[in-house]
Amino acid sequence: MVGAAASAGALIISSSNGFAASPKNHVVKITSFEFVPQNVVVSVGDTISWINEDLAPHTATADEGGWDTGEMAKNDTKSIKVTSGMETSYFCAYHPHMKGNIELK
Repeated sequence: MVGAAASAGALIISSSNGFAASPKNHVVKITSFEFVPQNVVVSVGDTISWINEDLAPHTATADEGGWDTGEMAKNDTKSIKVTSGMETSYFCAYHPHMKGNIELK
């Protein structure tokens, strides 16, 4: 009985300690010269992975150059970790009409 009470107390404490949920991986496909989805909602600590499904090479590059996946050939995957204050709009350096947005929760 003491063990059960201690466990219940531990559950109450851990549920109110403010820890964020485990980091998630968000996948953005590059297909038909578009980022799909175009807008991705993430939290700090999450990862965003881009998968190039096109024949042409692509990048995901922050508008102001704060981060860049580098070139991705067909079937390549590149990832970045979401950080506080990171740039949230991006484009493909080879095809500037391709645009995406990252929304921080």
